[in-house]
Amino acid sequence: MTATKWPTSHWPEGVAADITDYEKPIYSFIDDAARDYPGKVYTIFNDGTRTFAEVKDAADRIANFLATKGIKKGDRVAIFLPNIPHYPAIFFGILKAGGVCVTCNPLYTPSELNYQLKDAGAKAVFCMDHPEFYPTTVEAIKNTNVENVVYCNVKAYLPKIKGFLGSLLGKIPKAQSHDPNHVSFDDMLTSSEPKPPAVQIDPAEDLALIIYTGGTTGRPKGAALCHTNFTSNVAALEEWGRLDHGTGKPEKMRKGGFHTYLGVLPWYHSFGLTVCMLSAAASGSRMVCIPNPRDGNPPFTVVLEAVQKYKATIMPAVPTIFVAFTNHTNVDKYDLSSLMGCFSGGAPLPPEVCKQFEAKTGAVIFEGYGLSETAPVASANPTSTTNRKIGSIGFPMPGTDIKIVDLDTGQTPLPQGEDGEIAIAGPQVMKGYWNRTEENQAVFREIEGRRYFLTGDIGHVDEDGYIIITDRKKDMILVGGFNVYPREVEDVLFTHPKVELAAVVGVPDGKGGEMVKAYVQLKPGQTATAEEIEQFCKENMAGYKRPRQIEFRDTIPVSPVGKILRRVLRDEEMKKE
Repeated sequence: MTATKWPTSHWPEGVAADITDYEKPIYSFIDDAARDYPGKVYTIFNDGTRTFAEVKDAADRIANFLATKGIKKGDRVAIFLPNIPHYPAIFFGILKAGGVCVTCNPLYTPSELNYQLKDAGAKAVFCMDHPEFYPTTVEAIKNTNVENVVYCNVKAYLPKIKGFLGSLLGKIPKAQSHDPNHVSFDDMLTSSEPKPPAVQIDPAEDLALIIYTGGTTGRPKGAALCHTNFTSNVAALEEWGRLDHGTGKPEKMRKGGFHTYLGVLPWYHSFGLTVCMLSAAASGSRMVCIPNPRDGNPPFTVVLEAVQKYKATIMPAVPTIFVAFTNHTNVDKYDLSSLMGCFSGGAPLPPEVCKQFEAKTGAVIFEGYGLSETAPVASANPTSTTNRKIGSIGFPMPGTDIKIVDLDTGQTPLPQGEDGEIAIAGPQVMKGYWNRTEENQAVFREIEGRRYFLTGDIGHVDEDGYIIITDRKKDMILVGGFNVYPREVEDVLFTHPKVELAAVVGVPDGKGGEMVKAYVQLKPGQTATAEEIEQFCKENMAGYKRPRQIEFRDTIPVSPVGKILRRVLRDEEMKKE
């Protein structure tokens, strides 16, 4: 693909408009890192480490094991795990066997996991040896095609003394009993040779991953992605990223162990997978495995401790994690100065949150945008404070084109400055939804000879060439003939000194129309009245945008990857009606 430079005078210096040399299998990341940096540490987990050579060896053994169990090219294998150090080897091992990874949210109930295993037609599953996760797996595989279950215990990945004391004190989680037909991860490794099967992979055509969307409308559907969807995205991120490594000028991110990635985002989601796990492997960097970032007292203390202890330099995260940092009661007690670059995505980043985080850490946040369907990054702000625009999602990634098209047909590109649906073309765009022919027809358009994916997000390109997301199509609120975009109202609410989280939805106004309702979660120890918030809104936004109802919540519902779930709040309102 040849891409032309985006029409802006703010494009970051030295960054190419296109990318090349990415047409390779995803597992080449671990193979190349093991060749170039065999003794360098890849995963860190509770002080236990694994080198790139060790992770490659484990991946090769896993591929061998799967092949002996009849897993062939194109067969689907599920990963039902949190961010534990087994994850990278399992992911690469499945691909080396020619399999297709199906990444599953470890918080799923048995019925949710069962649906996904059935829909994908998974033949094997890797789960955690845990009193909750393992029984969930056992229940979920009923009436599916799953024939092999491998359960993973963390003991082997801990330093010897921690593993010994953990076993002695009963602190290492494990299931009460195991089905004798299921295999332990450790036994699988010791009984398998590091000899993956010889499988020919066509990176641009062969599937690598089926990742399920959040199911905001109807049941979750699987985005089917090939190898080059991810290898191109990692290549684009490498080309895009420019940081000051202490030389006083921006340069490409260094490889070979210079950086430490903080794994706070779940790897079952494409954001954490690509921007953390795969990017760390591709650059020969360390990666801290954090199964639950909300751990600690107060919550998220484990993340602050990890930044200080392991000197993390790169943190991909969602806005709710940045909020958790800035509002943590003990944040000033931790040395967070090692952080250099933080990639924000998954949801709009309120400008006030960005300012507060950077003031407390000294790091630079650059906001990006993408979807599971785009592996995931489609656009990003420049990685410096000089030419980024807070509140925008920057410019298309190298090799990517974005158009703003009409809301009715998704076919006609609109003039600069006009709101429309965001459409994306590029090597990171999925092959399509798994077994969903009608839905594929609904989301793909051919425009000017190229295939574009309709995102369902509304936005425009401003006068400087930056892309501005206005909101999701379905989230737009119509108030007296005026369009109100929830994000606009939420951004204002975030600037209130007492507000930690805010969510805005449209509710019936009793007159056949809609009005704005705001849900507000206050910072710890703060109190406020609805009148106080209403007065603040009166002073900061136009009348038709102001919330007519304010509801205080102890917690606002968010997804496991940190997105505020407006649909949950809307559903609650519909039930009331």
